Amino acid sequence: MKVGIIGASGYTGGELLRILAGHTECEVACATSRRYEGKHVSSLNPNLKGIVDLKFENLSVEDVADRSDFVFTATPHGTSMGIVPGLLESSIRVVDLSGDFRFNDIAVYERYYGKHTAKGTKAVYGLPELHRAEIKEAKLVANPGCYSTSVILGLLPLVKKGIIELDRIAVDSKSGISGAGATPKPATMYTIAADSVSPYKVISHQHMPEMEQELNLLRDGVKVSFVPHIVPVIRGIESTIHVFLKKDVSSDELRDAYADFYRNEPFVRILGVGEIPRMSAVRGSNYCDLGGFEVDKERNRAVIVSVIDNLVKGASGQAVQNMNIMMGFDETEGLNKVGLHP
Repeated sequence: MKVGIIGASGYTGGELLRILAGHTECEVACATSRRYEGKHVSSLNPNLKGIVDLKFENLSVEDVADRSDFVFTATPHGTSMGIVPGLLESSIRVVDLSGDFRFNDIAVYERYYGKHTAKGTKAVYGLPELHRAEIKEAKLVANPGCYSTSVILGLLPLVKKGIIELDRIAVDSKSGISGAGATPKPATMYTIAADSVSPYKVISHQHMPEMEQELNLLRDGVKVSFVPHIVPVIRGIESTIHVFLKKDVSSDELRDAYADFYRNEPFVRILGVGEIPRMSAVRGSNYCDLGGFEVDKERNRAVIVSVIDNLVKGASGQAVQNMNIMMGFDETEGLNKVGLHP
């Protein structure tokens, strides 16, 4: 299958190229970038030298559609909405990695991102563990945000069972600097980001309403208090999730609820009670590791810890997982990579 990547010069574009290089069902037909037109993709991604023999091209949407059977749009928020409708009109199925099509309510998008200009374009939210059947039939899949993936996966079993206070969920997440994208910014300079932990958008991060939208599909009334932080690592998200219990459950029962919920999920791994997941264990892989499961009886709370690689399960790996589902490939194709610990 011929695959096009629009916006291939960013970190998520580079990850798509890396993952698809090992995909037996796909060949990347074109990788677009206006800024790096004519340069080899390995000039930005030296890990692909001798593996991916492509140059970045500055192509129109029509040209990409003509050369592709399937397209990933790895473009900035606000850009995809000007590209995706044209691809759909050409009968091309799409996974969009931006936030442009994640929200069911356009007003929520506009509150957190800005004006939306493709309000008639509908997508399926691309979290396979929640929407696999809809993804299979979708023409357009909106790939979830990285923080959202980590947190939603960490909360789904508890929300579904109804054993927690839905309006008292607190999440503290730490992300590697690659989550800010490839464009240099003052906050991601080494001299600023190193030797520090920096909270940001402490009450207004755009992934918070995304979490609430999806969790409220299971039960009404979910409220997530979410604070993201940048930490001086390159890849990874660690989310510490605090919930307050409505029922008397043990740590073992809590862990068993997760094991049961994710029993057939190829990319969710359940650790033992008290076993804390490590970012390094999932780095470079499409896995989400869930652990902790510790119950504080005195305060009637529980703590769950979720880790993912923000560029893989939090972005490009999940995008390929969605493509596999949409196209009827083995869901794990191209994604059976072990994490790079230590």
